[in-house]
Amino acid sequence: MISPALAHTPTLLAPDRLPQHAPLAVQTRDGIVESVHYGSVIATAADGQILLAAGEPLAPFYPRSALKPLQAVAMVRAGLDLPDELLALAAASHSGAATHRDGARRILDLHGLTPGDLENSTDLPYGAREREDWLGDGGQATQLAQNCSGKHAAMAATCVINGWPVQGYLDPAHPLQQLVAHTVVDLTGEDPQATTTDGCGTPLFALTLRGMARAFGRLAAAAGSSGAEAAVARAMRRHPEMVAGQDRDVTALMRLVPGLLAKDGFEGVQLVGLPDGRAVAVKVSDGGDRARMPVTVRVLAALDVDTSPLARLAATPVLGGGRPVGLLQAAEFLAAPKTPNAPEAL
Repeated sequence: MISPALAHTPTLLAPDRLPQHAPLAVQTRDGIVESVHYGSVIATAADGQILLAAGEPLAPFYPRSALKPLQAVAMVRAGLDLPDELLALAAASHSGAATHRDGARRILDLHGLTPGDLENSTDLPYGAREREDWLGDGGQATQLAQNCSGKHAAMAATCVINGWPVQGYLDPAHPLQQLVAHTVVDLTGEDPQATTTDGCGTPLFALTLRGMARAFGRLAAAAGSSGAEAAVARAMRRHPEMVAGQDRDVTALMRLVPGLLAKDGFEGVQLVGLPDGRAVAVKVSDGGDRARMPVTVRVLAALDVDTSPLARLAATPVLGGGRPVGLLQAAEFLAAPKTPNAPEAL
């Protein structure tokens, strides 16, 4: 059966309805530009003031899995109490390693639940190495292997803690999702401009890069205090391998820059919070993953963060016949300074 969303002729968007993204990253091959990744980016101060921007950071976008730390804050506010490594997994897009799958199962076991209570979609492990090992052992797509299983286990657990129905916990009208929605508004300072459903089945909100940056700055600055924001940030920093995986760039970023909080999302999304409350939000318009980290490192450097340990994340060699013949790197998208907090200048 054809999905209702596909049962009609799609409406083409006029150019004036498309976000006015800027060129953020460029791949060259022997001195010739081979590919250009467009997108938008913003950096904010602890008070929400705009420090720098490129493209159209006030255009609505879907943060995808970068929303997970905010969802985790909502669950902690609702009484979810997990060891740090499992709370980090609740905010994760994990690679599907045994430690991730076992962690999600532990969350379920702690609250009298089983994998049958999960309502996320099934998938193979997200990490390339993890997927290869999984398939080599005869594994198939499951809900536990899917990269959002930690979040879904935590959502089901939060329902048990509060006496809410576990079945149907993804319904936008469910008390859990209502709490998540209120928490997202609180942390971002924005009312969502639209709602939809994420790939794993969770309600998803259209926000701006500025709003998401504000939320990550708040989480990152709270880590030394108490409260739900501090608990989530502390867990993610202590266990970055649970937030992503051993070979993932988000894990490396948090390990290499002390105090930094990071979460990626499908379709070219990257969020970063710094201990002083500054934050960075990146959206690559074509949804490509490879430009996300070079752009992020470029913005961190512009904020005077020591990025010398991040050289391998800042640029990727382009190979020809097994030898370097070019480079994927950030473009000079910050060359023209932006007037802080003046939307008309963005």
